[in-house]
Amino acid sequence: MENRQQHSEDIQPPAIIDLEASGFGRGSYPIEVGFALEDRQIHSFLIKPAPGWTHWSDDAEKIHGISRQQLEDDGLSPREIALKMNELLRGKTLYSDAWSFDSSWIGRLFDEAELVQRFRIETVNKLLSQQQMEAWHDTKKDLWQEMDIGRHRAANDVRVLQETFLRVTRAQL
Repeated sequence: MENRQQHSEDIQPPAIIDLEASGFGRGSYPIEVGFALEDRQIHSFLIKPAPGWTHWSDDAEKIHGISRQQLEDDGLSPREIALKMNELLRGKTLYSDAWSFDSSWIGRLFDEAELVQRFRIETVNKLLSQQQMEAWHDTKKDLWQEMDIGRHRAANDVRVLQETFLRVTRAQL
C-alpha cells in the first residue's frame, strides 16, 4: 500500500493552458494566456489587442476583471507572446478543459502574429477515464473553494486545473 501511495504522489501533471477572452462568440479574441508546465512552473501574459481586434464584452470583463485599458497599458503584442510561447512550448502538447475556445483563440493569436504554432493543444479529456471525467467538475469546484484564489485569471485557472488533474487521477489509483 505504501508503494502505491508513494507512486500516486509522483504523478507528474500534464502541461495545462487556459485563455481569457474579450467575450464569447464571433469577433472575440484572446486577452490573456496562461500555462502551467509539467514541473508546475506557471507563465501568464496579458495580450495587447491588435488594431483590428475591436470586439469587447462588458459582461466578459465583469467575469475576468481585465479592462481594455489594462491590456493597452500592460499587454504584450500578439507577436511577442506567440514568439515567447513557441520558445517555451516547442514540441509540447498542452491540455485544456475548454479546448474548442482555447484552440481557436490561440489560432487567432498566431494568425495575427503571422507565425506557425510550434506546440499542440488537446482536450484534457484525452487523458482521463470516464470516471475521472465525471469527477472533474466537482473536484475543480471544491478546489476553487479550498484554494481561495481569484477565478478567470489564466495563471490561477491553470494552477487549479493541474491540481484538479492530480486529484482525479490519484483518486483512481
